Amino acid sequence: MTRKIRSSLRHLRRSIAPPFWPISRKEHAWTVKPSPGPHPLFKSIPLGIVVRDILGYATSMREARRILNERKISIDGRVITDYKFPVGLMDIIHVIPEGKFYRVVPDAIKKLKLVEIPQEEAGYKLLKVIRKQSVRGGSIQLTLHDGRNILLPKPGEGGLNVRTFDSLLITIPKQSIVQHVPLREGVLAAVTDGRHVGFVGRIESIQQVFKRKDALVVLKNDQGETARTKLEYILPVGTEKPLVTIG
Repeated sequence: MTRKIRSSLRHLRRSIAPPFWPISRKEHAWTVKPSPGPHPLFKSIPLGIVVRDILGYATSMREARRILNERKISIDGRVITDYKFPVGLMDIIHVIPEGKFYRVVPDAIKKLKLVEIPQEEAGYKLLKVIRKQSVRGGSIQLTLHDGRNILLPKPGEGGLNVRTFDSLLITIPKQSIVQHVPLREGVLAAVTDGRHVGFVGRIESIQQVFKRKDALVVLKNDQGETARTKLEYILPVGTEKPLVTIG
């Protein structure tokens, strides 16, 4: 169910901001409202807050905006100057002056957190397929969870057999498909929402229901712990091991 936001057009009341944003709720009445972008409000953090409150490169939003205007931060290989830009799951942040790279991953406590990654991994992004449709000419268009679209070759011309809720490892910014991870029993997956967000384990079973996105998925990690969640909260991350750093 989509949560409705009552706020001004330009600002967001701190009291109703997503609980995982690392901001004080009582210090001020208003906070940054994310711009329309690749991630919805309740699954993202404004870039200005990331720079100021998570990375700690600024003590005020004015300083964070100056850093961005100086073109010191890129997301997925593209320099971003908008302090309201929504940063979300699996985005890759590059702090250009320091040569540091971070990936946004699911976390049990914070829901979203940043983990530092090596430069050689920063050119790859793991994304979930949220929509699949035929387009003019017979090609298949995939929509990924950060809003980008990728065209697959026509059936019979070497195209992958990709289903919704599968994952694709792509290069950025070129968007070449490197690997396909199907959502099926036996693969490693991460929980990206719900009460078990941040849990990583192998899919033990998938109990199908009328709507595929509502199927019950059971995961088990290396410690023998299990988690049960909806299929739409699952992100396949690899077969033998995660394809990218996720924690």
